[in-house]
Amino acid sequence: MGFVRVSPELGLIFDPMKGVVSEQRADVVLFTMDPVYERVEKLDKIADDLMNQLVPDNELLSSYPNRAKASYIAGLYTNTWMGFILGLVVSFLLLIGMVFSSPAGRQMVHKILTGGV
Repeated sequence: MGFVRVSPELGLIFDPMKGVVSEQRADVVLFTMDPVYERVEKLDKIADDLMNQLVPDNELLSSYPNRAKASYIAGLYTNTWMGFILGLVVSFLLLIGMVFSSPAGRQMVHKILTGGV
């Protein structure tokens, strides 16, 4: 935060962070931290957004409004379909394993492939 010049003729300035009025001296360099605070606040928002990406229920910084559970719902549908597909693959492999593990199953496959001869 910057300084407030109380009396430029007398060289008095007010520091609102400390709440004191002091003398402005030529040997002291005064600078304002306002641009730094703005950038720190921007980085703080970005850091909070990175933390919000770890939780699927939170709304992201650059997303549309009311999209807080979009990642949760997308993950739910994706995992449901992937589970369905993996379940079909596993059941198909079990079926093939059961058919080829018995002699009657192998004869049946042999008849199917050779046309019943």
